[in-house]
Amino acid sequence: MPENRGTPSYAAAELRAREHRARHEFAQAADSAHKAADTARDDGDISGWWNMVFFQAENLLDAGESGGAADLARTLVEAPPTVASSRDRARALILLANSVQGSGLLDDAAEAARSAVGLLADDADAEFEVHARQALIAALAESGKLDEAWEESLALSARISDDMDDQLAGKAYWVIGNVAFLCNKVEEGLEHHELAADTFSPASNLDVWARFNKASAAMRLAAGVADSGTLRCIERAELATDIVGGSEEEILLLRYVRAHWNFLAGDAPAAIALLTEVTGSADKLPPQTAGEAYLLLARAEASDGRRQAAELSQKQSVEYFEKAGAHQRAVQAGAVLSGGTDTAKP
Repeated sequence: MPENRGTPSYAAAELRAREHRARHEFAQAADSAHKAADTARDDGDISGWWNMVFFQAENLLDAGESGGAADLARTLVEAPPTVASSRDRARALILLANSVQGSGLLDDAAEAARSAVGLLADDADAEFEVHARQALIAALAESGKLDEAWEESLALSARISDDMDDQLAGKAYWVIGNVAFLCNKVEEGLEHHELAADTFSPASNLDVWARFNKASAAMRLAAGVADSGTLRCIERAELATDIVGGSEEEILLLRYVRAHWNFLAGDAPAAIALLTEVTGSADKLPPQTAGEAYLLLARAEASDGRRQAAELSQKQSVEYFEKAGAHQRAVQAGAVLSGGTDTAKP
């Protein structure tokens, strides 16, 4: 879209929105972006309106309000071609995919991301296509469609090139590594996460560095890799989060990761204490993630001899997986305490 020149009131609202975001004040950023969008609409500035609605939705998503973000993303997706280019519509579809995934609507997320990939397939700029494929892969993986997710990962890998921006390449390696772990390709998972770690820099973007290390630790632990490298990932994520802060969801996820480490290290009571806190805020998490937290809690409680509590946690886990549309994962969770598949792998 062409750059908006805007009125002074629009410019002031946009500036406030971006300042709030820079301070990780996502709810306030969304509110200021909403005001800027209203000003642009009243002034007949369609480009400014589109950009600020998009920015509002991004901040709502980062503030944990995935439903509101999805509603705005749908508005942008449905805008007529005279308002948004194909690339902009693809950006909105990517945002929609990420938003509805946060609400557990995994099939809807995959459909939106696949549509975005289709719009961007012939785009000379790989950036948005990479983001679209990342969203598609994440939705497929979380819904248990691992063969499809791996096929898309190979397609994403083919788009990585030496002249690609380091942060973008790092995110691509990151998501490919995630799928490799999920497919029990542990060595490939470790390899791709090491490639991601080599491209990311805490000096360039401490927030991304924190999220990557947290996510990498989670995937390594799910694969049973509880080594010194995994502990370093956890400690890096905790340190970076202490510095830059994070949303409530991000902090809960980091506690889940630390609890998983405690559990694999044989300290079930410490894991239970952290997981009780995490599951107590399950409504602040995507259903898939809440299911994983309850499942790990069930395993820790069973390990600590709390069979009745473990069965209740297992039941909650299955319910959250079903809510997320992750039916295969729900079946796995239901078998854990009966001597079936004993896995914490998402």
